Amino acid sequence: MDFSKADNKVARKLFEVALQRELKKEMQAFSEILDQWKTQQPEDNKADYYKIFTAVTDFDKHIARRYDGMRNSWFFDTVIAMLVDKTITTADLEDFSEEAKGEISKSLKFREVNQL
Repeated sequence: MDFSKADNKVARKLFEVALQRELKKEMQAFSEILDQWKTQQPEDNKADYYKIFTAVTDFDKHIARRYDGMRNSWFFDTVIAMLVDKTITTADLEDFSEEAKGEISKSLKFREVNQL
C-alpha cells in the first residue's frame, strides 16, 4: 500500500519520533557497556573497546537501513516494521487516516495469523 500525501507527512513525523526512541534506547545500552567497563577496570581494554565499537557499528547499520534514503513507497512497510519491533505502538498511529489505519491493522493481523 502507498500512503496518501497526508499520511506520508504523518509517517515522516512518526519516523523522527521512532528514531529518537531508538537512539535513546541504544544510548542506554552503550552506557551499560561503559558502566560495566568502569566497574571491572580490566588491564586489557581491547575486548571492551570492541564491544562498544561493534554495538555502535551494528546500531548505525540498523539506523541506516531503516531511515536513510527512504522512498515514499517504503513508508507503509517501515511503519509495520516499527510496530513489529515495538519502536512505535498502535497509539502512535492516531494521526493517520482511517484508511491507512485499516490497512496497517490488516497487515498486522495477516502477520499474526501467518506467524511472520
